[in-house]
Amino acid sequence: MSEIFDPSVTFEQLGLRSSVLKGLQAAGFQHPTDIQAKLIPVALTGKDVIGQAKTGTGKTAAFGLPILSLADKSIPMQALILVPTRELASQVASELEALGQFTPIRTACIIGGESMRQQQRSVQQGGHILVGTPGRVMDMHDRRQIHFDHVRFIVLDEVDRMLDIGFREDIRKILKLITRDHQTLFVSATISPEIERLARSFMKPDAVKIITAAGALTVSLVDQKYLSVEPWDKRALLLHLLQHEEPDTTVVFCRTKQTVRKVTEYLQKHGIDARQIHGDLPQSQRTRVMKSMRSGKLDVLIASDLAARGLDIAHISHVINYDLPEDPEVYVHRIGRTARAGRRGTAWAFVCPDEGQLLTQIEKLTGVLIERMSYPDFTPGPLPKDIAQERSKQAARPTSPLASLLQRTTPPPVQELDEKRLAEMFPGGLVPKTTPPRTLAAKFRTKRTRDSAKIAAKEGEPK
Repeated sequence: MSEIFDPSVTFEQLGLRSSVLKGLQAAGFQHPTDIQAKLIPVALTGKDVIGQAKTGTGKTAAFGLPILSLADKSIPMQALILVPTRELASQVASELEALGQFTPIRTACIIGGESMRQQQRSVQQGGHILVGTPGRVMDMHDRRQIHFDHVRFIVLDEVDRMLDIGFREDIRKILKLITRDHQTLFVSATISPEIERLARSFMKPDAVKIITAAGALTVSLVDQKYLSVEPWDKRALLLHLLQHEEPDTTVVFCRTKQTVRKVTEYLQKHGIDARQIHGDLPQSQRTRVMKSMRSGKLDVLIASDLAARGLDIAHISHVINYDLPEDPEVYVHRIGRTARAGRRGTAWAFVCPDEGQLLTQIEKLTGVLIERMSYPDFTPGPLPKDIAQERSKQAARPTSPLASLLQRTTPPPVQELDEKRLAEMFPGGLVPKTTPPRTLAAKFRTKRTRDSAKIAAKEGEPK
C-alpha cells in the first residue's frame, strides 16, 4: 500500500481549491497516490506534463484535480480530455463529476453510440470539461455543436493508445484546430521512446516528464501464475478454472472479437453467467454490461483489449489471459485491471507450447518469474481431427530437395569401389582415373577473356 500512496503528503499541501478538497473528502480520499503527489503541483503551475504510472494508481485524479482547480466557471468548453474508448470516457467523466461536485465546473461526456442531441444539451448546460472519443468529438465539431475556441487544457489519457496508428491522424487534426495557448497533459501506464518523441512534438519545449515506480510496471499486489495448455483445450480449461476456483469477479481477455464471442457462448452453454464486451457490440448493450459489472451483478466478463480500457472497477479479483497478447506491455495493462487501490489480485495466463518466448518477454518486462500452475484433475481433450490430419500430412510430405542435398554423403573414391558398383556407375566401361577439372568453362575463351588477357599482357610489358 505504501508504494501506491504517499502518506507523507496531504491533498491540502498540493495547492488545490477548497471546493475540490471538499469533493476529495466526500469521496473518502485521505492521501494522494505517488503519481498524484508528484504531478498535481507541476500541473498547477501551468507546465505541460507527461505522466507515467502503473495502472490503478489514480491517473484520472492526477490530471483532473488541477483542471478542476484552475478552470473558470464562466468559460465553456475550456478543457478537452480525449480517451480511446467509450467506456473509459464514461468512467473519466463520472469520476470528474464526483470529484468536482462542490465546484461550479461541470463535465460533459461525448461518445458515439448515444444521443448526440442529449450530449449537445449536456454541453450547453455546463460543459466546462469535455471528455470524449476522437471520432465523436470530431463529428460534433464538424457539425458546429462544439468548438475549441476557449480550450485551455488538453489531456490525452492512455496516450500510448491515443498516439498509436489507429488514432494518430484524428489526434493530429484535433490538436491543429486548437490555436490558442493551452496546457497539455499526457498520461499512461506505459510510454515507449517512440510515443514520447511523438507526444513531445505536440507539447512545449519545457514539458516535464514524471515517472513513478519506473522499472516496476507490473502491479506488485498481483499474484501471477501461468497454465500450459494446447489451443484446443483452452475453453475447457477456462470452464474448469471458473468452476473449481470460484473467483469473485473475473475478466477474461481474448485477442480477437470472434474469440470473445465463442468463449462467451461456450461458458453460457455450460451454466456460467458470462457476458461479452468488444467494439462490435451496440453502445446500449456495452453500457448495460458495464453497469452490471460495476454493480456486482456480473461475475465473468469476456473482453477484448480495446473495449476493456475503461474497466476501472475496484472489485475485480481475477484477470485471465485466455490469449497471451503479442505486446508484453498489453499484458501489464490487462493484469492492472485487478489489485486496484491497494487490494490484492490474481492473474492467470494460458500459455501454449509455442509461446514460451513470449512468456519470457513478459517476465523480463515485469521483472517477475511467473510460476507454473497445474490441475492434475483436468483431463485434456483428444487431438482435433483437422490438426491430426495436418500433422499426418506433414509427416508424409517428401523431404525438400535442399534437405535431401544436405543429407547426401561424399561418395567413396573410385579406387575403393568393386567391379559391380563400377559397372552400375559407368555402364560404358570407361572409368575416370582422376577427378574432373574444377570448371569446363576455362577451356572456352570468350572475346571478353581474350581482351582481358591482352590488357594484362600489355600492363606487364616493360615501359
